[in-house]
Amino acid sequence: MPETIVPPGPIEIFDRMRHHWLDGTAALADELAENTVIEIPFAPEGRRRFEGPEAIRRFTGPDQAAFARHYRLDEIRDVTIHETTDPEVIVVEYVLSGVIVSTGERAASSFIGVLRVRDGRIVLWREYQNPLVMAEVIERLRNA
Repeated sequence: MPETIVPPGPIEIFDRMRHHWLDGTAALADELAENTVIEIPFAPEGRRRFEGPEAIRRFTGPDQAAFARHYRLDEIRDVTIHETTDPEVIVVEYVLSGVIVSTGERAASSFIGVLRVRDGRIVLWREYQNPLVMAEVIERLRNA
């Protein structure tokens, strides 16, 4: 009897996301479904919703590279994963922490994410962040 291959679920995909964030490859091309949506409800206007792999690559590519020149993410801590009654969905809490490259100063922010994975692919990533803390970090980067 052939072995059944089970596609990765949301916990495994979130683990891959964390590794991609730390190694600087934020675009998860192999994990994106054709109808993937990324939502960041508290982000500035024009940066709140991205639909489809191409739009997501445009968002994560240049912006991520520019951000990485100024800020080096080096830790994802205080991770709590909440499983839901829907096997496709988890809710995650975590803190991203890193260093402002030009000053060596540390900066961190807390996040909550909702991840929906279907057939081993990201269908939805909704990320909630504290806009005041994010604005403060970005201001510190500008002044560094």
